[in-house]
Amino acid sequence: MTAQIIDGKALAASIKESLAPRIEKLKANNIIPALTVILVGDDPASAVYVNNKANTFKALGLRSEVLQFPASMTQEALLAEIHRLNSDPSLHGILVQLPLPAHIDTNTVIDTIDPEKDVDGFHISNAGALMTGNPRFIPCTPYGVMKMLESQNTTIRGAEAVIVGASNIVGKPMALLLQKAGATVTICNSKTKDLAAHTRRADILVVATGREEMIKGDMIKPGAVVIDVGINRCADGKLRGDVEFAKAAEVAGAITPVPGGVGPMTIVMLLVNTIESAERQLGS
Repeated sequence: MTAQIIDGKALAASIKESLAPRIEKLKANNIIPALTVILVGDDPASAVYVNNKANTFKALGLRSEVLQFPASMTQEALLAEIHRLNSDPSLHGILVQLPLPAHIDTNTVIDTIDPEKDVDGFHISNAGALMTGNPRFIPCTPYGVMKMLESQNTTIRGAEAVIVGASNIVGKPMALLLQKAGATVTICNSKTKDLAAHTRRADILVVATGREEMIKGDMIKPGAVVIDVGINRCADGKLRGDVEFAKAAEVAGAITPVPGGVGPMTIVMLLVNTIESAERQLGS
């Protein structure tokens, strides 16, 4: 079996195109969706990712600003900057790029962002709203994964869904979204006993561990939909996911590539969330 490749770039482009009427309506009412991204430190990978986000916005004629600060920035100074952005009525989204330097408490920073501008969906009130089934903002990566499953006409209701990785950013919200859609969900991690026994029964397998090719081809159920969220810079300089792509593609029914799979979808769903935030200001 050769798996169908789920092209995140093509799907992201299609979603961007579909947003044009919503953007024009906002602009007609003198509202230009605006996002500010804060980057603390000089991690090259984070810088590239942040610039990709900003460029996506600018290409559509939207406002996007990247504020970069040194790794020595104090927590107090960062919180003051967030408070300043919270009070700007022309700003619809605030995103603090993670990870932060060790001396800064990530939870405190996230919970300082105005929940109405928390387009990453990480604020505790937004996480709680997602848990109760009434999200204000859906975290961008899980949101993108759901759109990818939708694009494949994947049957979620009644399906066995297995998630490997239990982070607040991907694993936990992914589980909530799949559960709400009617799947039976199992969350695993790198310490799960006999991980392969769980992954082999998954109709939908989502992997987000940050461990290069952790999931092998023989750990996948024939015909499964495999979503590889991981992106790892390997010793040979190439980017690889958390799934052994070549072997997995011989077994799976559909699979996302790395790069070009989930990554572009994460960025476009950030765009969607920021537009939704701007529409609330309009009263749409």
